[in-house]
Amino acid sequence: MALLEWKPEFNLGMADIDRQHKKLVDLINQLYDAMMEKKTKEVMGKILKGLQNYTIEHFGYEEKLFAEHNYIGKMAHTKTHKEFVAQIAAFKADFDAGKVTISIKILSFLKDWLINHIQGTDKEYVPYLKG
Repeated sequence: MALLEWKPEFNLGMADIDRQHKKLVDLINQLYDAMMEKKTKEVMGKILKGLQNYTIEHFGYEEKLFAEHNYIGKMAHTKTHKEFVAQIAAFKADFDAGKVTISIKILSFLKDWLINHIQGTDKEYVPYLKG
């Protein structure tokens, strides 16, 4: 059972971004499955690193579009990206050092952040990037 199911209301109507968001959902679900199946730290670390890398790639794609379209909210939006990347990096460092484990609390944070970001902050840029 997935932690996060993709719902139609998550679609922004921008094929590349919707596909990337689905990939982020998939990575969070992979991490959840690995935790539930009590996979090794190595397996979970690999998935977490993949999530970290793909998040950076996705945010970079969005930020490139912001620049191309002179999106008025790009500074604030980019700031939220940087903060999230920093949180994932800090968690990954703590995980690698054995200070934390993958938990429902961490997974809920990732899930909630992504849903709120897609349905809130990301929906704000759609008219600018499509227009």
